[in-house]
Amino acid sequence: MKKTVLYFAALICMMMQTVPTFASDRVIPVNQLPAAAKTFVQKTFPNLTISSAEIDFDDFGKKSYEVRLNNGFKLEFDANGTWDQVDCYYKPVPAELVPTAIANYVKTHYAGLQIVKIDKEPYGFEVELSNDLDLKFNNQGILIDIDD
Repeated sequence: MKKTVLYFAALICMMMQTVPTFASDRVIPVNQLPAAAKTFVQKTFPNLTISSAEIDFDDFGKKSYEVRLNNGFKLEFDANGTWDQVDCYYKPVPAELVPTAIANYVKTHYAGLQIVKIDKEPYGFEVELSNDLDLKFNNQGILIDIDD
């Protein structure tokens, strides 16, 4: 009998831990985005508007935001509203988001290709080129890996 009760209690605990995982992303009104995120969109994409916004919580409770613009671009922001990722799919990301060293490297070694996605990483930046090639750079803009 004790084993049955223990198994049942363990099952309930496991079920309760999985519920937050399913409910970790939630659509929010645009006015609930951090001011920094809204300012970033207005300044960087002045001719576009936010079509949807979500608040995301990872498994450790860390908050972030995902925004879709009316042309389909996807932006991700940290809890403070600082951009973390900009994905313009097959259009170039705004030049002011790309560190100069990275822009120069791509221009020199991949002439004719555009940076269509940029992602801040703990080690530096990851960029995706218009030919689907991913380049990883450290914080000094030095290439550290290529992922095709």
